[in-house]
Amino acid sequence: MTKASYFDGDTPTPVPVYVTANAEDTHLVLAREDGTSVLWPKAEVRSLLDLPDGIDTVLRLTSDPVARLHVPNAGTLPHLPHLSRRAPPKGRGRLALWATGAVAAVALQIGVLIPLMADQLAAVIPPRAERALGEATFAQIREALGNERLGPLALCESPGGRAALDEMAATFAPSLPDNTEVSVFVLNHPMINAFALPGGNVVFFRGLIDAAEAPEEVAAVFAHELGHVVSRDPTRHALRSAGSIGVLGLLFGDFAGGAVVLFLTERLIDASYTQSAEAAADAFAHEVLEEAGVSPAALGDMFERLRDKYGDNDGVVAHFLSHPSLSDRIDEARAAAPETADWTPILSDAQWADLQAICK
Repeated sequence: MTKASYFDGDTPTPVPVYVTANAEDTHLVLAREDGTSVLWPKAEVRSLLDLPDGIDTVLRLTSDPVARLHVPNAGTLPHLPHLSRRAPPKGRGRLALWATGAVAAVALQIGVLIPLMADQLAAVIPPRAERALGEATFAQIREALGNERLGPLALCESPGGRAALDEMAATFAPSLPDNTEVSVFVLNHPMINAFALPGGNVVFFRGLIDAAEAPEEVAAVFAHELGHVVSRDPTRHALRSAGSIGVLGLLFGDFAGGAVVLFLTERLIDASYTQSAEAAADAFAHEVLEEAGVSPAALGDMFERLRDKYGDNDGVVAHFLSHPSLSDRIDEARAAAPETADWTPILSDAQWADLQAICK
């Protein structure tokens, strides 16, 4: 029998008790002087660790967060099998439930609420603000793809190449909605790609022009990106990406926004729109190309050749991999070109040569 002081957690006054084991040796019996007793399951008894010198051994129950038993002489206690074992964490089920709820809440924000808000904002954002967003994003992209020694990624602006590109843009202008402002740029980078930014900015990489075998292939990609511009897909995509990575930045501590800028740059360069948006941009391109006297099959020809040359994971083909089936798009581009139509070159041979040398 061991003399101890029992604190029930409800009152600050210790109660003298005598500690013994019950007949089955499964519980400690804390017998009070008034004849009542408290039973503690031996399997749940733990010793508080790291107590200061001179403090009695203090016992607790894993199932009771506040009750304590102060024992001056722990050596006289009955055998306690788990005295030094760490108590199992309480509320693991509740913790898992909260964690699941938190993940679901983030998924709801990123997958539903942010895209919904982005679509609504894209419909009402003023053109001036949209253009400013595009210009700022374009500057970030040039900065991210440049280097410290040479500065931002260089623009390709040879006079002849610039004039040829402007001529191509002017050919498409009559097919665009009124007041549609389009700015087209070429970046001096070998990536085989092109993309649209908010505010009517269309960006080509030098690699795509180098890979094209005819100006109509560049025009076909240009017309597709114009379809995204007209539908304001880049603005929705930018708002969605910024909102999503903003939430993730708050969760993971990127308050400075460095990762946000880099990730947003990557997402806009490798923009993956919905299949319906891609199908609409393709349909727009087919119509605009036909109105300009350019065969819509040029888009399919370029995709097929690049796919055969680089495979499905490189260049402009990779850019469109997340879009509708590439084979289907090639077939649809060719089907959109009437067999009896007379097509005219979108650029002269001299203009095409100038465009190919735009970065020289």
